[in-house]
Amino acid sequence: MDPPNRPLDRTDRAIVARLQENARLSNKELAAAVGIAPSTCSERLRRLEDTGVFEGFHAVVDPRALGGGLQAMIAVRLHRHERTQVDRFRAYAESLPEVVAFFHMAGSNDFLVHVIVHDSDHLRDIAMGAFTAQPEVAHIETSIIFEHTRFPRIPDYTERGRSSGVR
Repeated sequence: MDPPNRPLDRTDRAIVARLQENARLSNKELAAAVGIAPSTCSERLRRLEDTGVFEGFHAVVDPRALGGGLQAMIAVRLHRHERTQVDRFRAYAESLPEVVAFFHMAGSNDFLVHVIVHDSDHLRDIAMGAFTAQPEVAHIETSIIFEHTRFPRIPDYTERGRSSGVR
């Protein structure tokens, strides 16, 4: 989706920041946190959703609660990096229930695919059966994830909301 056609002001950026910290805030709590009336907050939130600033609101689930005992990243290289092969592999990978994130990359690998599986046997089956069996796949490399930390915030690089940090 295209970015909003109007820049976010300080209040919009404050709403975004608060919801990245806690998407379960009520409208009343959110309005108080950013210093505006609940009706104004509700309207701004609706506009932010309508313009695609928010792509969705999700629950972060511990994979172990659903039987996922092992996570891995699978780097995939196609025979040729052409549109039909890219589209075919993307559609296939997105259809696999084990795939939880998918990155189309530049560099030596074409894709980086985050999977959650039961155990090492399940990972082997996915790698060997699901990925290498695809005719467009030339090479895969699998890396087991020992620890996964997710930061549910996006730095604010807009003109008025420069993120602090090393430059």
